[in-house]
Amino acid sequence: MNGFNCSYREGVVISSLAASSWIPTLWSVVPFAVLLGLIAVLPLVSFTKHAWEKNWVKLCVILTLGLPVAIYVAQHDRNLIVHAGIEFVQFILLLAALFIVASGIHIKGDLRATPGRNAMMLASGYIMASVVGTMGASILMIYPLLRSNQERKHVRHTVVFFIFLVSNLGGLLTPLGDPPLFLGYLRGIEFFWFARNLWVYWLVSGIVLLAVYLVIDKYFYNKESNEDIAQDKEHVEPLMLIGLGNAVLMMVIVGSVIAVASPWREVIFVITIVISLVYSKLAPIAKEARQKNNFEFGPIVEVAVVFAGIFMTMVPALQLLQHSGSSLGVSEPAQYFWATGVFSSVLDNAPTFLVFMSMAESTTGSTSLPHLTAQSPDLVKAISLGAVYMGALTYIGNAPNFMIFAIAKRRGISMPSFFGYIIWSVSILGVLFIIITFMLKFF
Repeated sequence: MNGFNCSYREGVVISSLAASSWIPTLWSVVPFAVLLGLIAVLPLVSFTKHAWEKNWVKLCVILTLGLPVAIYVAQHDRNLIVHAGIEFVQFILLLAALFIVASGIHIKGDLRATPGRNAMMLASGYIMASVVGTMGASILMIYPLLRSNQERKHVRHTVVFFIFLVSNLGGLLTPLGDPPLFLGYLRGIEFFWFARNLWVYWLVSGIVLLAVYLVIDKYFYNKESNEDIAQDKEHVEPLMLIGLGNAVLMMVIVGSVIAVASPWREVIFVITIVISLVYSKLAPIAKEARQKNNFEFGPIVEVAVVFAGIFMTMVPALQLLQHSGSSLGVSEPAQYFWATGVFSSVLDNAPTFLVFMSMAESTTGSTSLPHLTAQSPDLVKAISLGAVYMGALTYIGNAPNFMIFAIAKRRGISMPSFFGYIIWSVSILGVLFIIITFMLKFF
């Protein structure tokens, strides 16, 4: 049985992906590919669409595909399965804590859903994402955005841009913003390194996408009926925050991510969830905040079920990438950006980030991630950008993507299908990524 090495930083255990020398067979990746295909296709087929909306159906499919893979991997290196299980628990507890606590914070009010005001709300979420994380910012901002746009018929493009800006790209500046950057911080990258080295990309990306959004939303705004525009003008209410107790709990979550080691960090997540739910039962204003957000456990349960399958079935794919990734011929920053990004769009971007960091360490002769950061900062920038940015290419590239999709769908918004969303993301983000590729040569 292969060992599983760990390194420690500030009391937090970080598993080394390079610790296992086992190389799985190619067929073991088939269940992962099948799962991605089912997630993409079943919601589109009329006779399976309604069945797939039931979480117990998803769970049955995922267990059918995932358990054989888990057993196969465990027979060769059970530590890989243990590690994947621990990562999943840490992953879903953080998401659940952010989702449940943020859902108890309500930004009351209803702005006019003009292109300018919509862009302003997207920009606010974009900035917020690096402070409270993409999940926290997504939950806090999606409800007031949807409420402001409830009189409009054409809303799906606004949710798509929300996923681009708030659920992904906005989290580029700090380790709190996105899980890959947090793993980099735990492995030795300085907390403010990302802000110092990536702010230009963050600023350019925000300006470009917001400008594109304004053009598109102006087009759709002109297609709205006069009656809908009139109703939107009538239902205007100043924004006001309610649920301050949950805002304090949100700060506790953020602080524990920075300063508390696992497993105590996860214990704090559970405690904040319990306190938040009890607080919402006992305090009328907290109860009102959760009711106004139309809070239900459905979206987080759906994310947990789907990503349980992804975590189980993606282990062989990650192992093959770890051991055969050097054959991809990746050496330049632009190549790392695209390679990390493409894999991050279908694999969880956090372990993909670590795999390509390990590849970069190996090819440059670096002895650690801080050494790589000092010796080849351009590679670290490229890998970080690829992991964070291209997670926006699919609904499963980053957990908030699927969460926002689920929330919007439950609000009656006709969201793009799995492939429909990819058409949106490739068409719009593809141009931005080409700009980023050229920027990597000069910044």
